Amino acid sequence: MVIKMIYTVTFNPSLDYIVSMNDFQMGMTNRTTAEQIFAGGKGINVSIVLRNLGIENTALGFTAGFTGEQIEKKVCNMGLLADFIRVSDGISRINVKLKDYDGTEINGMGPKIDEQSVNALFEKLERLEAGDALVLAGSIPKSLPDSIYSDIMKRLCDKGILFVVDATKELLLNVLQYHPFLVKPNNHELGEIFNVTLRTRDEVVPYAKMLQEKGAKNVLVSMAGEGAVLADETGGVHMLAAPKGKLVNAVGAGDSMVAGFLAGWTQKKDYEYAFRMGISAGSASAFSELLATKNEVEHVFNGLDNEEAAAAALETFLKENL
Repeated sequence: MVIKMIYTVTFNPSLDYIVSMNDFQMGMTNRTTAEQIFAGGKGINVSIVLRNLGIENTALGFTAGFTGEQIEKKVCNMGLLADFIRVSDGISRINVKLKDYDGTEINGMGPKIDEQSVNALFEKLERLEAGDALVLAGSIPKSLPDSIYSDIMKRLCDKGILFVVDATKELLLNVLQYHPFLVKPNNHELGEIFNVTLRTRDEVVPYAKMLQEKGAKNVLVSMAGEGAVLADETGGVHMLAAPKGKLVNAVGAGDSMVAGFLAGWTQKKDYEYAFRMGISAGSASAFSELLATKNEVEHVFNGLDNEEAAAAALETFLKENL
């Protein structure tokens, strides 16, 4: 199916305050050596990378308070199309991320989203048409039920919309009955669903297929330094090792993979190509201070074939000489 327009929904967007410091110590006053503030949230990250790759999209979601105003301002300054709903109870999150301490972060709660605001979102989503794609990504405020993603899909499932879900636990499991076009757990989240530990790409494959048996059409599993796996709806299984590069910032890498996959599918309607675009975008963001640009994604993408060729040559050499 041709994707006409992509919409992302971020129920709990944030201002991400990313700080660096030397020798962080608990119970002491610590001072930053560098700091950055970005509009964050998984859906917003997907929208940013899609925009960077030249794919038009619209960011939807909820904002509240002075932090919500800043989120909207930063999103608009990046040139994104956005249509957020303002809520009055609480403030949008501030997430503090300690850049140099292995992903250590403190995430805020987010505002209370009332029934009237949820209905306002439903009204916007009712305008989507056949061929549009809807990305539901990330956590939700405690004021919303774990069924909110599946509630949306239940209302829209007969409209010919391609659903993409990047979520964990019940948020993910609840949507499978509506046959989402793509789900993207990481290997830890996938293992948590089935109460197993998944370390290698081969170990991931049967459990990705189990999600397909439960209703997902395509299952894209990110595995950080181990690469990624795609089980596609035609029965194909695609696996790639992680491209070589220096990890700079893992924030948004999984969201970038979703964006890259959607961009690749939009361009060629080919799962192998979409998969390679996904892993290229995810890796390019991990190798960058910011979310991946088009040039950065293309650089990683072009290097995939070179790495595979080198690996194949090494394998042949070893077979012939050992």
